[in-house]
Amino acid sequence: MIRSPLKRGLLLALLVLAGCTSQPHKTLPERRPADVKAQIVRLIPAGVNDRQGWANDIFAAFNSQGIDASASNLCAVIAVTDQESNFNVDARVAGLPKIAWGEIDRRAASLHIPAFVVRTALMINSPSGKSYAWRLDHVRSEKELSAIFDDFINMAPMGQRLFGNLNPIHTGGPMQVSIDFAEAQSKGYPYPVDGTLRHEVFTRRGGVWFGTRHLLGYPTHYSRPLYRFADFNAGWYASRNAAFQAAVAQLTGIKLALDGDLIRYGSDTPGATELAVRTLSRQLDMSNSSIRRALEQGETLAFEQSALWEKVFTLADKNAGVRLPGERLPGIQLESPKITRNLTTAWYAQRVDGRYQRCLTRAK
Repeated sequence: MIRSPLKRGLLLALLVLAGCTSQPHKTLPERRPADVKAQIVRLIPAGVNDRQGWANDIFAAFNSQGIDASASNLCAVIAVTDQESNFNVDARVAGLPKIAWGEIDRRAASLHIPAFVVRTALMINSPSGKSYAWRLDHVRSEKELSAIFDDFINMAPMGQRLFGNLNPIHTGGPMQVSIDFAEAQSKGYPYPVDGTLRHEVFTRRGGVWFGTRHLLGYPTHYSRPLYRFADFNAGWYASRNAAFQAAVAQLTGIKLALDGDLIRYGSDTPGATELAVRTLSRQLDMSNSSIRRALEQGETLAFEQSALWEKVFTLADKNAGVRLPGERLPGIQLESPKITRNLTTAWYAQRVDGRYQRCLTRAK
């Protein structure tokens, strides 16, 4: 990863001329749609049901978003989909009824509503003809669970009190895309929305479209797709920002969580990373307000071109006696009721990368 804006600009110009830019957008002559779809079918793992249908939706996602359908980009989407759902649009989740009841009990307790009152309320019939309790006891997938909560919220007075618009299912579909991300990134979505964007995320076409946007829909200077895979799990530019946090920690001696979050988004209160950078204000010759303005660019490519980025790495390189990397896997512990093992973002990225490498082998 090239850190100097001047050097990076010169190198990027050469790469563009050479036709090997790291950006995911189109740089090669367009191929016939039928040829691209045939290639996608070949790249999808053997044994996947309806490979042609998957290929059609992946092609539509790339085509409508103007992303180069290179083997590398196609394999990146295929690897994430395989990791997240094994190409199953409505994958079953083990122990989901227990997870669902646990969420209901937790929210009821926070509102001081007795558990027996909630259980009694859930004995009423839902629009499907079955009681909410029965549906919760037999729920098999996140799509089903999301639908149950939507019904409960819309139909039952206690549902509004317990959950309002807070459906506890925050990600879904074959690529496990954030519902909030889909709602924020819906511009250009090529399909008629069937009900809500939440519902679209749980479809194959919607899950693939928004998943592709999340994975490839932003420019980076990463040296390997591995870091995009980490970002898919931790958020755009998390791998780059984690490298910045590591440089700040090395300079200050302050232990930081290398999670990629440079500020407390939605709050003016400085977080740990911002406070640590402030201790360097004299060395950086930057005010607290200018530091804040630079850190607020942490979700964009522009942060790498900021004076703060360049000054921190100049000092850190000198202090370390070596050139520090501008990318690293975030150190985030994965937490979810569905996760029963000790997993991290680094583990996730490496698992996806393994699938990606196998896909590239099929491409050859």
